Amino acid sequence: MTIPAERLDQIAHRFAELEARMASGQLVGDAFVQASRDYAELEPVAKVAAEVRAAREEVASLEEMLADPEMKAMAEEELAELRQRLPEAERELAIAMLPRDSADAKPAMLEIRAGTGGDEAALFAGDLYRMYERFAAEQGWKVEPVSMSASEVGGFKEVVANIAGTGVFARLKFESGVHRVQRVPETESGGRIHTSAATVAVLPEPDEVDVQIDAGDLKIDTYRASGAGGQHVNTTDSAIRITHLPTNTVVTCQDGRSQHKNREKAMQVLRARLFEQQREATEGAEAEARKAMVGSGDRSERIRTYNFPQGRVTDHRIGLTLHKLPEILAGTGLGELVDALIAEDEAKRLAAMTE
Repeated sequence: MTIPAERLDQIAHRFAELEARMASGQLVGDAFVQASRDYAELEPVAKVAAEVRAAREEVASLEEMLADPEMKAMAEEELAELRQRLPEAERELAIAMLPRDSADAKPAMLEIRAGTGGDEAALFAGDLYRMYERFAAEQGWKVEPVSMSASEVGGFKEVVANIAGTGVFARLKFESGVHRVQRVPETESGGRIHTSAATVAVLPEPDEVDVQIDAGDLKIDTYRASGAGGQHVNTTDSAIRITHLPTNTVVTCQDGRSQHKNREKAMQVLRARLFEQQREATEGAEAEARKAMVGSGDRSERIRTYNFPQGRVTDHRIGLTLHKLPEILAGTGLGELVDALIAEDEAKRLAAMTE
């Protein structure tokens, strides 16, 4: 896909304009924040565009040198090499120019719930949480648990966590769906393989200005926490349940000793869920386009199988199988799957644009 020279000029002009505005010292408050976001978004595109422009100019210069008998041999050699590199640079630029999900740069709310499989599903939910926790640490992201409902045998019935960092949602958004595990439970004396599942949802975490919540639309209940949690359990009304009445969205949080902190965390989760509802409602055509690519993000869609006897992980959306189960569950190998999903999504969107 060849980008017209006029488009390269537009990118260079826009980037130079943003650089000048940022350097002027005249931007303050929201104007500075917006300009910073625009600059960060355009910078990688401008960099690749500059490389493509330079390569094209070099090709033109070398083609002129072909007319000089003394320079022809050298020019032909350099041209051959450059003509091999240029198409890849052009493709890289086309990918960089693809429309981005407006939420890509945001942190994310990770929700994991045990599905079919009883105790084994809860243990698997715990495995998945630790996988994402270790992967996040590798990326330099910060993971903060928001709500945890522990299982009696270990693992989690449900766990919700905030993952903060640069581009978290862009990297993790294809993790939403049903994750299936096939293994022999420790309690299985006959050695039979059981299949269990857990659902993963990755939601972009909005800023407070992205979601306006009217206090009058909320029903807030306090109650005593239950389950494992130390001496404060069943002694203070620190647990919080918030119901957003217009959408009937219910969020609970009971992990902290402080009612105030539990309420703060519950509101954090509520904003993320309402923001995702807004995105689904307002992005119509774009949402349909996303569903046609790597996956819909629907929690009911089976996206991946972790097979312990064979030591493999298979992502069903892109037909990729990696015999690296221990590394993937340790977080160190998950990046290969994440990168493959992003590359597949970019390739399909690029193909759709050129049809």
